[in-house]
Amino acid sequence: MRLLKKILLGVVVLLLLLASAFLLFIGPWPTYSSSFENAAYFQRNLAQIDTVAAKNDITGEPGQLLCGWGVANLNPPAGVPLAGLSARRGEPSTGIHDDVFVKAVAFSDGKDTAVLIGSDMLLVPTNVADMVREAVAKETSLTAKDLFFTASHTHDSVGGMAPGLVAAISFGPYDPQVPGILTAAFTRAILEAVRSLAPAKFVHGAADATQYIRNRTRDAGVDPLLNWMVIEKESGERCIITRFSAHPTILDSDNMQISAEFPGYLQRKIEEETGTTAVYLGGAVGSMSPRAPEASSDYGKCEALGHALAQLVLEATREELDFSDRADVASVGVSLELPPLQVRLFSPNWRLSPLFRYLVGLSNRGWMGAVKVGDALFVNTPGDFSGEIAADWQNWASRKGISLWVSGFSGDYAGYISPDRYYGDLFDKKGGLAYETGQMSWLGPHMEAFFTTLMEKMVGTMQLPVQAQAAAF
Repeated sequence: MRLLKKILLGVVVLLLLLASAFLLFIGPWPTYSSSFENAAYFQRNLAQIDTVAAKNDITGEPGQLLCGWGVANLNPPAGVPLAGLSARRGEPSTGIHDDVFVKAVAFSDGKDTAVLIGSDMLLVPTNVADMVREAVAKETSLTAKDLFFTASHTHDSVGGMAPGLVAAISFGPYDPQVPGILTAAFTRAILEAVRSLAPAKFVHGAADATQYIRNRTRDAGVDPLLNWMVIEKESGERCIITRFSAHPTILDSDNMQISAEFPGYLQRKIEEETGTTAVYLGGAVGSMSPRAPEASSDYGKCEALGHALAQLVLEATREELDFSDRADVASVGVSLELPPLQVRLFSPNWRLSPLFRYLVGLSNRGWMGAVKVGDALFVNTPGDFSGEIAADWQNWASRKGISLWVSGFSGDYAGYISPDRYYGDLFDKKGGLAYETGQMSWLGPHMEAFFTTLMEKMVGTMQLPVQAQAAAF
């Protein structure tokens, strides 16, 4: 009888411990609605931006612009899974339909140097970004703040690139050889760009590509701008950078071949027509889907959309262009402290435990950066950033005389970042959990305001103070 009581007591204690562990690490926990402005972590973020920005030499008399670029192939070994669609269940890829690349463009004004990095990938995972920063720092004077990562967000490129449960769902089973392969390619492209710096001139603009993008989530606005920048060295070599916000999701989960999707066709068309190096930066893809011209196959649609977008760029850049050979270059990049995890899977009033991130490999940090090249300013965020927010940011910057290029996938990933006004839209019209504002909304209720405040802070640190502006003219 005593043995039975001890067994029952042991079972009860074990169940209590399991229940306590479940509640501690999984939940449910009540949701929070408090804002971030006065939080200590946010004040530390602002202070970090000031500290990093102070390393720039901002001037009203910019020096000669120097530019260089580099390219490296990203094609993985046979059988590496594709990243991007969980319906593939991490199955091995079956081949390479078209090559995928990483391309880097370095800018310098003789004092400050920054590098934009575009990649034909779903995203740049934290482990790869960190290894690239370390490798580049060993070979150059560049620091983490000077490297601006982004990705085209093709759902048909290299997978198996990061450990963790969430990574396994999105990228397929972790393959330890993949991060090293990616790191080596990124580093080659960056070093080639930096080592080829030479006197250059640049010009930039934007085409209206409204007909090729739609809001897939709601009857609301889009980010219609197809940004372009032409860089020309004194030798005559040219590089053309583009940015667009449509999700590269024309290909579906039945595709098992490596592909850069429509951004690959865009880049190849520009290169074939002009003999330049074409670089694609993924834009603010949150809620933004492509509207491809009709074709007989999905790959045909990718080609049609890529060529249509390339044609807009080619038409704009064939005109007589007003180049400038002087530009102030600056960069700010910081590892942010993010708000507490707030994953809501069943109810607007309950969330998973903030400690849940330890079980699935989610970080409480996220990288954000900005690069200034004259009046063009590039900014990135750690996730699928809303095209609706990006359009508002661009309008804000335009009033200040700034051309703002908004990207995501900054070398970190923190889910979808949607407009604050949609945070309560936890369920879709069919009663299921909404994808962007439910399943993939991992942070708190004020993420638009959080990142907007940080963006404005970064932009402000890279502009001359009002007194210095007056003295410069």
